[in-house]
Amino acid sequence: METNLLGHYKNGNYNVFIMKDGTKIRKSPKGEGFIPEKPESMDILLTKKCMEGCPFCHEGATADGKNGDIMQVPFLDTLLPYTELALGGGDVFLHPDFIPFLERCKEKRLICNTTVHQNQFMQHRQEIKDLTDKGLLYGIGISTFNPTNELIEAIQEFPNAVIHIINGVQSIKFIQKMYDRDLKVLILGYKEFRRGADFYSPAIEARKTAMYNELPEIVKHFKVVSFDNLAIKQLDVKRIVPDWDRFYMGDDGQFTMYVDLVNKQYAKCSIAPLNERYPLTDDIKDMFQKIRNAK
Repeated sequence: METNLLGHYKNGNYNVFIMKDGTKIRKSPKGEGFIPEKPESMDILLTKKCMEGCPFCHEGATADGKNGDIMQVPFLDTLLPYTELALGGGDVFLHPDFIPFLERCKEKRLICNTTVHQNQFMQHRQEIKDLTDKGLLYGIGISTFNPTNELIEAIQEFPNAVIHIINGVQSIKFIQKMYDRDLKVLILGYKEFRRGADFYSPAIEARKTAMYNELPEIVKHFKVVSFDNLAIKQLDVKRIVPDWDRFYMGDDGQFTMYVDLVNKQYAKCSIAPLNERYPLTDDIKDMFQKIRNAK
């Protein structure tokens, strides 16, 4: 374990080990389970500014969307070292403080990952490489809608790059174009929220059904296949995973939380209703425990 270890910390009654390949291992005293004091990972919205205009964007990002005040975030000082941050938007590269924010996080030994549209990935490819080489960015998620050979070859240059597929948006034929290319894939559930609600249609429902039926075959053709909790529910992933309890990382709000730095709010997840979103405070422990107690 030592040679592949990226970081280790104690959280409540258990220890967390983060490996360089992205694997996470939890260890607790036998029979006690896992009782965290602070989140292991956070989904953080930095900006609602984006030029892509994806019709299903659940964050409702637009070309004139607002940037969050991301350099005034006191709770960052209360996070555990090696907490994983999934930074997104919007287009994070349209935020003028994106790089300074990454530098601040690195100083605090936080693990920053980000998600970009494939167009943004290709446009900022060299910059992303520089950021990963400097240890400012670790994992790169690429929302993929046209898997050209050029794109796939570019993704293959990044060991910790993960292709993002949205259940119901991409077709099975689309997914098959990426078969057997040594790629990592994250399948996300379709979020009927904001523009995602307006875009929903029978065609999306049909593609969700096709994904459900083809899932046992799909997982054979990628190096790694992972799922967010919404996709786990929509696709009943448990039916194809032996030893489920060993691999399942927990419900929304159990070890994770969502933070919107544009509206200065936090919640259990990004599609939480308005009455389950709360004003940010300076202490992550207080915010996280409010999320856990509200479950």
